[in-house]
Amino acid sequence: MKSNFKKSWFTVLTFVRINTKRFFRDRTAIFFTILFPLIFLFVFGSLNSGGGEVSFNVAIINNSQSNFAREFVNTANESDVLVVNEEVTGLDDAKQKMNRSELDATLILPEAFGETVDGQGYPSGELKVLYTQNNQQSAIALTSILEGQFRQINDTIVPSVTPFTVKGEQLNEKSLSAFDYTFAGLLGFAIIGMGIFGPINVFPELKKMGILRRLSTTPLKVWQYFVSTMIGQAIIGLVAIAVMFAVAISVFHLEVVGNWAELTIFVIFSIIMILGIGLALGGWAKNERQVAPLANIIVFPMMFLSGTFFPRFLMPEWLQNISAFLPLTPVIDGIRLITTEGLHFIDILPQIGLIAVWTVVIYIVAFKVFRWE
Repeated sequence: MKSNFKKSWFTVLTFVRINTKRFFRDRTAIFFTILFPLIFLFVFGSLNSGGGEVSFNVAIINNSQSNFAREFVNTANESDVLVVNEEVTGLDDAKQKMNRSELDATLILPEAFGETVDGQGYPSGELKVLYTQNNQQSAIALTSILEGQFRQINDTIVPSVTPFTVKGEQLNEKSLSAFDYTFAGLLGFAIIGMGIFGPINVFPELKKMGILRRLSTTPLKVWQYFVSTMIGQAIIGLVAIAVMFAVAISVFHLEVVGNWAELTIFVIFSIIMILGIGLALGGWAKNERQVAPLANIIVFPMMFLSGTFFPRFLMPEWLQNISAFLPLTPVIDGIRLITTEGLHFIDILPQIGLIAVWTVVIYIVAFKVFRWE
């Protein structure tokens, strides 16, 4: 009995070694499993890493000769918020650039802007913010910022009483950034790539070459082949995800506050579950043409509804409730909760439980539909 057990696992480990070597010799597989997710990481990381100050591209048309207007223009040119286009020759030129979205708005200082009215004793004026419909949101934000700056200037010139005030208070807690959401989703995207697209590309090719048919004539069992594939993909997946973590930490300054051991176990668990979908599809299909449409039907809803590229809380509530039960959703949520919020297994039991249920269901189906040729 013990001898049979050793032989069974020796066969499994042999196929693990064969599959792993075959992967690292396949440049195409390396590209789509490791490098392709990194490309997405750089693209979305650059968009969502945040941290930069908000700035607006503007033109300034100064029709005033007052000292206050000249000081305002000089201050605007030195501002980090306003990026002043000094090449604008006039209002018509500014309108053309706004229509082409080269400018967010045009600031117009009227002739009397900054002049002192007789009997008033201090300068005054109204700045006009000119914008087009396609730049409405940027212009509203810019107007609000300028109002705040002029309010400060007004307080230095004419002291005013403020019966009601607003005070902001920062919590001593770190909230999730856009990149935190993006990174967890991109890990889910990488797991889909290695777990589903790998088997559906490899299995039909092996069937076409007659390799699986020849394996079926050996004492090799289906479970041995599945387990060896699972272990091999888990190893490959950990390498790919380790590279993504290294890039995210070194380039985009991701802070991992969770337990690395728990995160590693959870990722392996997730890869095995998603891999079951690829084994079921690849094991059932006779050729690539048969499996590709079905794979797309399964993969694309998960990619766009499980929080891969944007947070699920942006979806309607009814859609959130449905997408919560997709196989990839607990994977992405679990990775995010461990990585960025420092939660432990005991805190993410709903995600672990859902993954476990899906794992059982998926592998029952995979064993039922698998065929050697």
